[in-house]
Amino acid sequence: MLHDPTQFEPPTGEPWDEERVRGAIRAIVADTDAAFDLDGLWPAHEWDGWQAPLPLKNLYVGAAGVVWALQALRPHAESRLDLASAALRTLELWREAPDFMAGEEHSHPSALLRGETGPLLVAWELTQAAQLGDDLLDRVRGNLDNPTDDLMWGVPGTLLAAVAVHARTGEPRWHEAARESAEALRRRRGEDGLWRQDDDYRGLGTVHGATGNTLALLRFERDDALAAGTAAALARHAFREDGQANWPGKPRREVVGPDGQIRLQWCTGAPGIVAGAWDYLDEELLLAGAELVWRAGAHRDEKGHGLCHGTSGNGFALLKAFARTGDELWLERARRFAVHALAQAGRLAAAGGRRRFSLFTGDPGTALFAAACLDADARFPVLDRLD
Repeated sequence: MLHDPTQFEPPTGEPWDEERVRGAIRAIVADTDAAFDLDGLWPAHEWDGWQAPLPLKNLYVGAAGVVWALQALRPHAESRLDLASAALRTLELWREAPDFMAGEEHSHPSALLRGETGPLLVAWELTQAAQLGDDLLDRVRGNLDNPTDDLMWGVPGTLLAAVAVHARTGEPRWHEAARESAEALRRRRGEDGLWRQDDDYRGLGTVHGATGNTLALLRFERDDALAAGTAAALARHAFREDGQANWPGKPRREVVGPDGQIRLQWCTGAPGIVAGAWDYLDEELLLAGAELVWRAGAHRDEKGHGLCHGTSGNGFALLKAFARTGDELWLERARRFAVHALAQAGRLAAAGGRRRFSLFTGDPGTALFAAACLDADARFPVLDRLD
């Protein structure tokens, strides 16, 4: 068995209707605008804010990610907020009280998704302030010796930031910072083609593993040998059954994790592998991963509708299959997931009394997935769209 059927439900049979989807995106943006407070930013969901100082400011589940999402959604729904001011306020509050989770062993000030680099990058993108650019460069270079090699905390995330700023400015200092980051990351790659996230974890996936690290390196420069090596490692560690495929978080003898769970979500499992390695993974294996996502169905409400571990993140795997093959069947399937995810978001908001305001776990991320389905644009938020 490659997934746990009890965690999933069939995607809705409701048809894709562009106007209804656009209306749902506008509703999410309007509710997000209405919930903003200059001091409290956005209210945190219990899971997102667990053991962390509030308000949340980081890019992953905090205000920086919400601001980024609102800016990215502007072609579909115009936020009424002054997003530059919101980004600067977010950075100010981060510097007063970084929202590291208590006991988070990998916490690093330079982390893209959970450190200051995220709020800094968003504030710089919206203001182009020279001092913020200098501060951001310091954060990128201050991450070179970070031993946690993943997109969440480590060098791969700040490498993506440096590449994005260089693409925007053309300044040589950013190319040099990206080169330094890429060299540091390459030096720590193991002979098995994997990187170490901690003492006993050498991950396979996008947010914590070889797929994400390779994505960052390939964004800096084309490297066919690296892509082939990562593709071979992913092929070695895939579990296949009946034309479908899944991956554990790290290499092991079975797809079931040490906690007895089989994960099928963007942060761990086939959806993230497909989304991160879509352009170089063996096509048969890529489509086997996407087929498992489709046959499993949408996540139930326990995991929800978001990007990290919910229906929208899984849906991006279907969009990536469309991008690889050009087969509109995959786009149709992704759109089924988007309709389902928007309905989930509305239902959970009604039950809880408010929406979930975060990029990777909440309604703004789901709106971005729906917008991607409208545009037939398979780029994953932040990781594929910083530049």
